[in-house]
Amino acid sequence: MSDLFDRVTANQDAIRKLLSKVPGFNGYIERENRRASDKILRDAVADRFEVEWHRISGLQTELISTGGLEWVDDLERAAIKIRQFIDRIRHATYGYAPFFDAIKIREEELATVYQYDLALMDHADQLSRAIDNVEASLGTDGLPATIRNLTSTAQQSLDAYNKRSEVIMGGINTEKTP
Repeated sequence: MSDLFDRVTANQDAIRKLLSKVPGFNGYIERENRRASDKILRDAVADRFEVEWHRISGLQTELISTGGLEWVDDLERAAIKIRQFIDRIRHATYGYAPFFDAIKIREEELATVYQYDLALMDHADQLSRAIDNVEASLGTDGLPATIRNLTSTAQQSLDAYNKRSEVIMGGINTEKTP
């Protein structure tokens, strides 16, 4: 994650670099850089989930065209959960100010948030595998079970993001790390 923060700080213009030399202003610059890093990371996670959401849409179309209309609503439940996840992560206020305040943030708190971020990327991998299973089970008796698994996996992703938000909004409880 420090690579992302380094990327944000490396792209600062000359005025920001100059202002960072002003006493008291450097903390503001660092806080804004952390917020920008958070936004970039969340966009990357949302983009990854967007790919999976489109795959589900394709599966729904395939179910309709192959006579599996009865399963489209069940698959839609998973798609709705993934869309909720994408919308929440993409449109959340980036870098909640009290948490990203450079004076108050501690390295272990930041590491905990990054663990949640890593868990979100792991959820994208789990979601992808669950969609693979649905694809493989099209036309079989195993389809309902794979759709239920996909819906459960989508809900777990949404829950993981909600926990990350709780951490940022309400403080860190390192005992509840993902």
